[in-house]
Amino acid sequence: MRWALVKVCLAVTTMVVVAFAVPLGLVIKEMARDRAFSNAERQAAAVAPALSITTEREQLERVVASAGSDAQMAVHIPEADGKQAVDIGRGRAAVADIATVRKMGRASTTEVPGGSTLLQPVALSSGAIAVVEVYVPESEVSNGVGTAWAVLAVVGAALVVGSVAVADRLGVRMVQPAQRLAEGAHELGEGKLGARVPEEGPTELRLAAVAFNSMADQVVQLLANERELAADLSHRLRTPLTVLRLNAASLGEGPAADQTRAAVAQLEREVDTIIRTAREAKPQTAVAGAGAGCDAAEVVRERMKFWSALAEDEGRKWRVAGVERPVRIPVARADLVAALDALLGNVFRHTAEGTAFAVDVHNGDDAVIVLVSDAGPGIADPEAAMARGRGSGADGSTGLGLDIVRRLAESTGGDVRLGSSVLGGTEVRIWIQLDGRRPVRRGHRGAVRRRRRLALR
Repeated sequence: MRWALVKVCLAVTTMVVVAFAVPLGLVIKEMARDRAFSNAERQAAAVAPALSITTEREQLERVVASAGSDAQMAVHIPEADGKQAVDIGRGRAAVADIATVRKMGRASTTEVPGGSTLLQPVALSSGAIAVVEVYVPESEVSNGVGTAWAVLAVVGAALVVGSVAVADRLGVRMVQPAQRLAEGAHELGEGKLGARVPEEGPTELRLAAVAFNSMADQVVQLLANERELAADLSHRLRTPLTVLRLNAASLGEGPAADQTRAAVAQLEREVDTIIRTAREAKPQTAVAGAGAGCDAAEVVRERMKFWSALAEDEGRKWRVAGVERPVRIPVARADLVAALDALLGNVFRHTAEGTAFAVDVHNGDDAVIVLVSDAGPGIADPEAAMARGRGSGADGSTGLGLDIVRRLAESTGGDVRLGSSVLGGTEVRIWIQLDGRRPVRRGHRGAVRRRRRLALR
């Protein structure tokens, strides 16, 4: 916008300067010419009275010398009363031009080498017509014109430069508030809820800044209300959780009792985590650093140990691979645990007892891929399943399981895909980017699938 204003102002000012300067320059040139010929007419008029009195050469030479330089003035007297024609001074005009002026009886100008001449007819006492010739050189006609044109050019350039400077200042006054508004919107989009815009600039931009600040305040208030609501709802779960914990304590000993108590303890930890997160004053917007995250192999081993007990009760075969060595990922441990529990819980919930399942971890150069597969009937419509994961809650599902997995992957720049597994059922592939700025290479995904097929043979 700033440069557009400067260009428009430059074009308009240039056109105005040209429209006025060119005609004015031509007028100055014409005025200089009129001034030069007016001086020539005065010189010719100074000789006319002497010609009406006498035609003697000596007297006329003195008159011509006193009126002007004889190098620029000449007097042409025709033959009359038996006297010969007399030419005084240096003549430059053609004989035919002099004869024409004498015949017409009025002054005339004619072009000669180096300039122009003024031919002024003068009536003599004898009735004959003499012609006074005054030479006007070109330098006298253009005297002062170059200087005047230079002054006009300087004035025009100064007007153009001044208009550009004014337009630039006006553009800055308009652009800077717009830039601050864009920066504030960008910061608010990044999660910096304290971003505000100074209410400065033109009226329209000032009103936009007021509206933006009001919107930002409302966003902060809405987020605060949402956090309070989540904390309150989570806090209400403490009472039924306490009852469950007491009932689980009275179950006695055994694998089922241990699993129930472990599940109740984990549920209490998750509720506490939700309450603490909701009560935080600042949202989590920073990207996890190089030292943050968890060991995916360790988390998978721990969760498979938990779910293996239930798998044995239901007669399910299970397998885990790729967890022999540490696999660091930029994901919080609690988030990965929640995602794995959601996927494994879906396997137990939506497949019949005795259905096999597997969890594989593949560590690549720029991504870690976690695959959870089963030998169940599969998913007829993967897109609809992902839509449920985004929160529609159809078919008796809360819609949160796949949504938890999706948000975990997308927080690192990865994604989630549903497909058919080599076991014959569903396969959920979670791509976790080690560097969120680089996309996962398709070739790497194909290599992972080929290695997985070879491992299952």
